[in-house]
Amino acid sequence: METYGKILLFAMPAFLLLVLAEAYYGVWKGKQTVRNMDMISSLSSGITNVTKDVLGLSIAIIGYGWLVDKLAVVHIEHTILTYIIAFIALDFAGYWVHRLDHEYNFFWNAHIIHHSSEDFNLACALRQSISVVFRLFTIFLLPAALLGVPTMVIAVVAPLHLFAQFWYHTQHINRMGLLEKIIVTPSHHRVHHAINPEYLDKNYGQIFIFWDKWFGTFQEELVDKPPVYGITRPVQTWNPIKINFMHLGLLIKDAWLTKSWNDKLRIWMMPTGWRPADVAEKYPVHKITDPYHFEKYDTKASPALHVWSWVQITMVLLFISYLFGNIAGINALHPSYIYLYGLFIFLSVYAYTELMDRNKYAIVWEVIKNSFGIAVILQTGDWFGASVLSGSIKYLIAFYFLASTMITLWFVQKHVKEDELKPTLAKL
Repeated sequence: METYGKILLFAMPAFLLLVLAEAYYGVWKGKQTVRNMDMISSLSSGITNVTKDVLGLSIAIIGYGWLVDKLAVVHIEHTILTYIIAFIALDFAGYWVHRLDHEYNFFWNAHIIHHSSEDFNLACALRQSISVVFRLFTIFLLPAALLGVPTMVIAVVAPLHLFAQFWYHTQHINRMGLLEKIIVTPSHHRVHHAINPEYLDKNYGQIFIFWDKWFGTFQEELVDKPPVYGITRPVQTWNPIKINFMHLGLLIKDAWLTKSWNDKLRIWMMPTGWRPADVAEKYPVHKITDPYHFEKYDTKASPALHVWSWVQITMVLLFISYLFGNIAGINALHPSYIYLYGLFIFLSVYAYTELMDRNKYAIVWEVIKNSFGIAVILQTGDWFGASVLSGSIKYLIAFYFLASTMITLWFVQKHVKEDELKPTLAKL
């Protein structure tokens, strides 16, 4: 927990700088692939994901350590070869987990967030799930376990394997020659994120593309079929927490509403997108049928709202940096404090992304978040031990909570008035 937090203290600024650099590069080249609100939504999703991971809010049904202890045929020492074997084993497991996420209704909920952006850029790589509580597929690391690859090696290689999947989420790199036959390239991954019929459910590989070629899921990017990004049932929100549970909510609703007991049971493991016939007919869900003619989700946003959204996410990044850099100290104050801090981060993201969606209830979530924060300061006389840095920090944070409430209220009132004027202006 603490070690991963320290790693993220260095990784987060690096990813943020690369995301911003890509946006500026797009402006310079005259090919902008980044929209501001979408970028903030993607970064916010990354914030919720790393918070969940650092707090350890998931459980492996079968631990890798157990597999090694019980099933290892041989035991190999820590060498460069060990790390190479671990990397390939992780990639093999990643291919199959990724494929299952796409092919079955229940597992798609864990992956929908990653595909929810209707843009394709480095920021969308940070859209990662918070909905997985039970990790089911450690079993796919069986080849590494049989070879006796030590648990510590897997623990070291896993973050590197994950971070290595960041770079190819871009439209600014074209074909890469011989590398196209070996590794996953931007061209391969553009196909994977596309909703064109030719591209759906293709190119599951994470680092090596040969898994797709061996198992029949490879598709080359076609010159005459430019990829169109997103999901066929668009999420229509900037709120990453909502997106994480959207598909699961639909499954629960459909299972409840269908009259067929068979459908109530089988809906979970049916192919992704399958719905009971009686429910689909009575309660249709919007689905994109023509990927070349649909309107991307966007919300009317003034320059002031764009700036304020950046202020909010910047504050959350500062808050989360303090958490990751002081996990041991916060935990020493009380074991529950790091989880309360995580709750605060989630409330923060939920509140400002609701405002980005122009939802009038954003003020409710903002008040809840800020009341929670002020309650912490009043109850403990501090902000999770931050007074050791400066005695004035708690006052600055309290001022931010009050100011944030007032500014959010102003935006909500402004948006309500604008929305009320729309029918009148339409008639004119």
